[in-house]
Amino acid sequence: MLDTRREEEEPSDAGVQRYRALFISDIHLGTKACQAEAFLDFLKTHKAPKIYLVGDIVDFWRIRRGVYWPQPHNDVLQKLLREVRKGTDLVYIPGNHDEAMREYCGSQFGGIAIERQTVHTGADGRRYLIMHGDEFDVVVRYAKWLAFLGDWSYATALWFNTHLNAVRRWFGMPYWSLSAYLKYKVKRAVNFIGEFEHALVQEARRSGAQGVICGHIHHAAMRQVEDVVYINTGDWVESCTAVVETEEGVFQIIRWNPHTGVREPETSSKELEAAA
Repeated sequence: MLDTRREEEEPSDAGVQRYRALFISDIHLGTKACQAEAFLDFLKTHKAPKIYLVGDIVDFWRIRRGVYWPQPHNDVLQKLLREVRKGTDLVYIPGNHDEAMREYCGSQFGGIAIERQTVHTGADGRRYLIMHGDEFDVVVRYAKWLAFLGDWSYATALWFNTHLNAVRRWFGMPYWSLSAYLKYKVKRAVNFIGEFEHALVQEARRSGAQGVICGHIHHAAMRQVEDVVYINTGDWVESCTAVVETEEGVFQIIRWNPHTGVREPETSSKELEAAA
């Protein structure tokens, strides 16, 4: 029998933040690094009539090497299904780690629409192309064996990072991400992120959209690139980030602290407009 205790702990309406839409990617259910409990806490207090799952929700790459599926991972799926039953419009865009679901693009299962990519129209009428983004990762496209090797290296860095932060917590030190440090301090990684963003912006422009919302590289970001707004939702492995659109049409990156359960707003599209 499924453990439904977490589902019974719904907060009062007073503690819920309501938005026009939620954008979430890279949960990586089925991996030990997945922050499933933090995501459940976030989802309980952040509601919207439309939710976009922007790829890599279930990590079939890792599951093929051995099944790891604790109760909180099952609770995430049950929670999403419950939101659909309540009337939430949920769109699922598979990524490279759950690419098996791409065979079902264009179909609906239990009220969940599966799409290769889609367009979200903001409250102000601007169009945002939504896709996972691995289509513009040359390693994933042309050297998949290297992508698997990179996935193993990333998992190893996360394992070391977990133990390192256990020691840091013992000494009262804040959380620090080794893999994020390596990713953004290495020149090639920085160049890759820049090229990735540029490719997504070009695709949005070709599609006639004014913005693009993606995932894949586990790096939450929101920036104006010429005439296109680039938004990356981040992940629920390290950064615990999501993107929301308010009723006024403002997009925000929300960082959820898995240790304190406190939301930390970051860049917003309103700030981008003010800086322009």
